[in-house]
Amino acid sequence: MEKKCSAVIIGVGPEQGLGVTLAKYFAAKGLHVYIAGRSEDKLQRVAEKIRSKDGSVSIVLADATLERDVANLFRTALDDGYSVDIAVYNVDSNIPAPLLEMDSKAFYTLWKQNCLGAFFFGKEAVKAMKKLQKGTLIFTGATASLRAKPPFTAFASAKAGLRALAQGMAREFSPQGIHVVHAIIDGVIDGERAKNQFPDYVKSKGQDGLLQLDAIAETYWAIHKQHPSAWTHELDLRPFKEPF
Repeated sequence: MEKKCSAVIIGVGPEQGLGVTLAKYFAAKGLHVYIAGRSEDKLQRVAEKIRSKDGSVSIVLADATLERDVANLFRTALDDGYSVDIAVYNVDSNIPAPLLEMDSKAFYTLWKQNCLGAFFFGKEAVKAMKKLQKGTLIFTGATASLRAKPPFTAFASAKAGLRALAQGMAREFSPQGIHVVHAIIDGVIDGERAKNQFPDYVKSKGQDGLLQLDAIAETYWAIHKQHPSAWTHELDLRPFKEPF
């Protein structure tokens, strides 16, 4: 008997954010969605929105930097009788600071959230997908994955580590039917965080000058549906107005 399909997403935060948008999108496609984050209140609100649209969802409290939390997230899905068809690591923590003002604790925190947590998540995702030899594992990257610019040098070092992790996993697990993808978000997402932190910049970009949340979700889904003879392992997404 074929198992029921699910998506597992960690890094589900602001309601107008990528994690929440992905959860809603995947639920609308008929998958049971496991949403994970550190705030139960936020997760409950997202779950209510999904259920109001007849979507199927479970919440799991989890800190991406704690291996036991990540293992429990995937164990929950498997114990519920679901296969893990899509897993998305969407944790994106940043602390801008000139290098001489960045202390070791902050540097380590960025590495844990952006890279070490991705290792925990990727490892558990592959373990969950190996038996059926199928599944899509997506890591959300950033412009900093490819190039470091101050005051984001520490963040870039962590995101570059994430990219290397994704590359190694793609080469190791593609032959086993697991599609590993590194998605570079090269620009600012039109979401709650940007509007709160730098509203003037958001306004200056004009129409379609920021990455639209639903457009990113559509791309993630299209990647998931790719035929294995023509898999994408890395891609960059940017607004057409964005220089590069």
